Amino acid sequence: MSDYERIARAIQYLRSHTGDQPSLAAVAEHVHLSEYHFQRLFRRWAGVTPKRYLQALTLARAKQLLADSRRSLLATSDELGLSSSSRLYDHFVQLEAVTPSEFRQRGAGMTITWGVHATPFGPAFVALTPKGVCQFEFVAPAQPQAPLQRLLDLWHQARVVEDQPGTAWVVARLLAAPAEDGAPLSLWVQGTNFQVQVWRALLQLAPGHLASYRDVAVAIGHPTAARAVGTAIGANPVALAIPCHRVLRQGGELGGYRWGETRKQAILARELARADAPDLTSA
Repeated sequence: MSDYERIARAIQYLRSHTGDQPSLAAVAEHVHLSEYHFQRLFRRWAGVTPKRYLQALTLARAKQLLADSRRSLLATSDELGLSSSSRLYDHFVQLEAVTPSEFRQRGAGMTITWGVHATPFGPAFVALTPKGVCQFEFVAPAQPQAPLQRLLDLWHQARVVEDQPGTAWVVARLLAAPAEDGAPLSLWVQGTNFQVQVWRALLQLAPGHLASYRDVAVAIGHPTAARAVGTAIGANPVALAIPCHRVLRQGGELGGYRWGETRKQAILARELARADAPDLTSA
């Protein structure tokens, strides 16, 4: 069993017993580890203890973060405008949309490299074009070839080549804290105008900040389109870089996630715990 599988089981247990605030011993027993080894594994994986991790994403904490982040998301939208090329996090991630002409060509004359890499959240499929990352998704054990097939179906005129060494840096970059002096990560994504607008709005959400589906809808000027926003978020082709995991339901509940709610909670709680690291390093 991989570290992520053990952590996923622990998170599922914590989610179903949140009201009981289960002890370290109870969670360790559930994943068939000693308290000592479970504590070490969890701290290595999340950077904090299981107890602090659980505190990082209680419903009350989520509601507080939603309230705080809503102001920052809307303020950023008002100040910059979503059509602006100078977004708050442009020095971290740059998103370019596939043009209609490029989409019609279906990758003709282009080489796309791909690889599958280990992450703390399970194996991830990465596809890279000369214009940027076009696909990053977590691999379902029951359908290991599905991400590659989606790539081939969308860009069937391209030369598609497996390149593990050449795509590994993308995973390292997405899992690392953004560097102020680093080159932006370029994304090249295909979507409708509405989808791209939603994805650009999500780039305003820094680690440790959350928004509701309605918040995003308001930020892009379509306050009644929360359901459509949810659909656009579900179509996100680049996990982690376009942080759809930072969007929750209005009441603070997790909501759905294309790659599974347990994985969403794993990613989000790890981010929140690390964002709160000065206050959450003990206990």
